[in-house]
Amino acid sequence: MGRPRPSVRQIEYFITIAGTLSFNRAAQRLNVSQPTLTTQIVALEQALGLQLFERSRSGTVLTAIGRELLPVARRVSEEFQGFLDRAESVSRGPGGTYRLGVTPTLGPYLLPYILPALHRRYNALKLSIREDAPRDLEAGLASGQYDLILTALPVDDSRLTVTPLFREPLKLAIPADHRLADRKRVSRKDLKGEFVLTIDEHHHFHRQIEQLCGRLGAQLRRDYEGTSLDTLRHMVVMGLGVAFLPALYIRSEIHRPSELRITTLPGEALERTHALAWRASSPARQLFREIADAIRALVSRDLSDDLDPVSDQSPSKEARSPRR
Repeated sequence: MGRPRPSVRQIEYFITIAGTLSFNRAAQRLNVSQPTLTTQIVALEQALGLQLFERSRSGTVLTAIGRELLPVARRVSEEFQGFLDRAESVSRGPGGTYRLGVTPTLGPYLLPYILPALHRRYNALKLSIREDAPRDLEAGLASGQYDLILTALPVDDSRLTVTPLFREPLKLAIPADHRLADRKRVSRKDLKGEFVLTIDEHHHFHRQIEQLCGRLGAQLRRDYEGTSLDTLRHMVVMGLGVAFLPALYIRSEIHRPSELRITTLPGEALERTHALAWRASSPARQLFREIADAIRALVSRDLSDDLDPVSDQSPSKEARSPRR
């Protein structure tokens, strides 16, 4: 008798351990006992005739052959999930459970407008949602941690398909007791020497605001970078400086306009472009493109006062656009 053939479940176990480099953490993530996980990995190694992990008191690492087989294992897992999703879509319509990554400066303010409609359209579709910084979303999508991501352009990985969805303006927020708060029009020269607050550098529009400060002669307050849009708004209210806030955040969270003056800056078309991205090899790529079209239509219908929907363009053109 030959060796037993590896199972898809064993391959999933291998991928999870490779991602955590810990049998204990992988067992918790998979909701199985550690002895069960260890037994299955031993069985997989015996079936393959190969050692996938080096185990010691100091930890777990992939062997050279383990590193070589990991991308193949991810493709096998993805194709198997695609097989299940396709079977389900035939019987119930497009569906399955997908891991969606979103930026924390967009997800909480966009998803409430689009998820209910997507659920009504694809009642068998389930999205497991996690927030992450743009650079980590891109890396996580490429590595298989996410199935698709909602993030700001650019996305630079050539292995990914990127479809732009909409442009979002960044608007100037001024404290209610600031010298500029009562002006009918705030000009570019008014911000010369002003302290400008922004969110930390892990977000794309940090650099955009940094470049703006350079053009205007304003001072970027690096000692008071916000960890979230909420903290940034609170620091503006407390008089630490002015800030540029995304239009969706303003729509969702600025409920007491007396605290802040929200305005635009003539001569500066400040905006960021958001996109949906997925691996070009994903078996669900047609579904993801349909979801992108649906999001674009929902934005056009419900949010066009604040956002500017964009037509689908060449992914390569958008992915190489200047970083915002």
